[in-house]
Parts: sequence; C-alpha cells; structure tokens
Amino acid sequence: MNEKQVKDVMTERVISVKRKTTVGELCEILLKNNITGVPVVDEDNRLEGMVTDADIITENIEPIFPIYFDPLIASFAYMDDFKKYTMDVKEYLSTKVEDIMTRRVKSVKPETLLSDAIKIMVKDRLNRIPVVDSENRVTGIIARADVLRSLVSDAAKN
Repeated sequence: MNEKQVKDVMTERVISVKRKTTVGELCEILLKNNITGVPVVDEDNRLEGMVTDADIITENIEPIFPIYFDPLIASFAYMDDFKKYTMDVKEYLSTKVEDIMTRRVKSVKPETLLSDAIKIMVKDRLNRIPVVDSENRVTGIIARADVLRSLVSDAAKN
C-alpha cells in the first residue's frame, strides 16, 4: 500500500484573507468558521503569508479591566482609562492583516508525503500548513485535525 500524500487528507475548501483585511474582519472569520488561522493570498490566490489567532492575541493587548479594581473608589479616572482602552481596541481591530501576518511560511505540495508534512508540523510547531501548486497558488490546507481525522479513519478500517 502506498503511503498517503497530503492531497489525501487536506482540506480543499480553504478560507483565506487578503493583506488589506482588518484584524476585526479576521476575528469574525476565525470565530464564524471555528478555525484558528488562515492563509493570506493575493488576487490570484498566491500565498503571501499566514495569520493566526496567536498573531492577534499578543502580550501587547491590554486587559479589559485593571488588575485591581475597587468599586468603592471607582472614579472618572477609571472611566477615562476604559474609554481609552475602547478606543485602542477599535484602532487595533482596524489594523490590516499585512501588519501582523507571518510572511515566511512553510508550505507543501499536494504530492508531499503525509509523513513529511507531519514532520514539518512537529519540528516547526505548526498547527496548519498551506498546500500550494507549482505557481504557489493555495489549493488546500492541512491541519493537525486533518491528520487526526485520517488516523482515526485508518484505524476504523483495520
């Protein structure tokens, strides 16, 4: 029996975004589709980068409430800080994906052996890898969930 290739387990319906997509729009896409990352593509569907929830949630994001909040001494100063926070969030959500995306992305071809793709995932600690054709157009994506699905399916057949 031949070893599986990436094309045998990849997800073909790829949700992707463009460079000018905002972080707010990206959040909506990730939440609506219950995914944690997407390829960034140009107008010809060529891979330009990847953007994930980890790119959105960084240590620079301020918490919604102060670490210590005493309702008895709450003041307008706190309200001013909250207004500033709200404005900062709105500004951050209008940031373009191109400003937070990872540009140097590992990708695989549909004919790549599944075992080689898994090695890349493990070695580089990746949750997903875009699958591209010879012209660097995104044709699929392989995620750890796809690998698990394949393992469970194979085990059920035996």
